[in-house]
Amino acid sequence: MWTVVAVSVTVLITWAYATTQRLDRLHIRLDRSRDALQAALDRRCAVIAACYPDLASRARRVEEVRLRPRNVLDRLAAEDELRAALERQEASSSGKADLADADTRVSLALRFYNEAVADTRALRLNPVVRTLRLGGTAAMPQFCALRHAPESSLEEGGARCGDGGYAGYGG
Repeated sequence: MWTVVAVSVTVLITWAYATTQRLDRLHIRLDRSRDALQAALDRRCAVIAACYPDLASRARRVEEVRLRPRNVLDRLAAEDELRAALERQEASSSGKADLADADTRVSLALRFYNEAVADTRALRLNPVVRTLRLGGTAAMPQFCALRHAPESSLEEGGARCGDGGYAGYGG
């Protein structure tokens, strides 16, 4: 009888340890993908500042907004506002090509970020993981997309965050 209990406890502890290690790796992957998204968004702001002199100061202000684990919406809302202003501007053909390249990089970074979010959420939302609080104190990651994304990168517009619902910032 005690042998069965000891084996069961050992299996549970081993599973919990392996799961926490997996969650740690997923959170590291999430941090790296968020950093890559930050870099892609910063690069696009730099391209906008170089190709659209009228929007340079606005692009620099947007670039100063950092992506944070608990709230990526601040930067995405600023990016959407900048993109809306950008659509009212005229640019040279080389500026459009550079911007298209930067947009592609942002789309890819968003895709990698959302994949990392999906994998992390899938494990963190497991009832046993939640009950044992194996996710620690890290914020639950949110899915995100840009409202003014290029047509090739996202099928629908709309800033989306959370569980697929639209973001709650004035839009």
